[in-house]
Amino acid sequence: MKASMYLWWARFYSKGKVWILLSPALILVVFLFLGGLGFGIAESLNYMPIIGLNDPNFDAYRAIFSDKGFYKSLLLTLHVAITPTLLSVACALAFGLVLRQSFRGKKVFTFLFSFNLPIPHVVGAIGILFLFSQSGFFARIGHALGWMDMPAEFPIIVNDPWAIGIIIEYVWKETPFIGVIVLAILQSIGEDYEAVAQTLGANRWQRFRYVLLPLVLPGVLIVSVAVMAFFFGDFVIPAILGQTYPAVLAVEAVKDYTHYDLRNHPIGVAQALVIAAIGTVLVFLYMWLNRKFVRSDG
Repeated sequence: MKASMYLWWARFYSKGKVWILLSPALILVVFLFLGGLGFGIAESLNYMPIIGLNDPNFDAYRAIFSDKGFYKSLLLTLHVAITPTLLSVACALAFGLVLRQSFRGKKVFTFLFSFNLPIPHVVGAIGILFLFSQSGFFARIGHALGWMDMPAEFPIIVNDPWAIGIIIEYVWKETPFIGVIVLAILQSIGEDYEAVAQTLGANRWQRFRYVLLPLVLPGVLIVSVAVMAFFFGDFVIPAILGQTYPAVLAVEAVKDYTHYDLRNHPIGVAQALVIAAIGTVLVFLYMWLNRKFVRSDG
């Protein structure tokens, strides 16, 4: 009996060794994720017995989708997520193509390009605030040089309706991150493909468009999806550099959840769940467009 049980356990362990070793971490992650998600869904449905809400309903979601401000915040959030992602990818491709070449001062240029990788986003946001606000460094320099009568005449770049300050910070921070990946892909590709295309008569643009770009884009698109998802759900940078109204969805969700009235908590949680759902849809749409157009075209 003991021998048969030992053999059964040995077979079970050999087949599921990896899952057995990972089970403590998996149980913790699943418990925290599903537990937090379940609690959040219950709270968004106004089910919080601790404060006397015992009848689940969709009042929080009705309040969100009937509010015109929600749609303004959604459009702003999409702008803040998509625009800097596209700009960061374009800048990363440009810098990657430059840095793969050999030239004098390449090490210095590479250092300057990537020095902000370890700098937190919040530090960059504070720097943008000090530099580009209407009472910031450039506004005061412009006033000192006589370019404007008052620093307040400096163009509104921070806390502006078009989220220019947010986009500047995102592009500044994420371009090196994507650029490092682009450079790694370009170095792994080498120059053989381009050399073959050149012998067939392809010019520089054709070599980039039909040789390098299809090889680089799959890897770049994967990392850009992660970057876009981060932008879509980020709270800190829009809270520092964004306007008060309309604010991005993450800021609005935090405002409602931290409201002194606990009855606003379901609205905040519901907004957070809507953000997660829309972000997931955007990621799947992004990947679908990648498979349909980018890879098939390549």
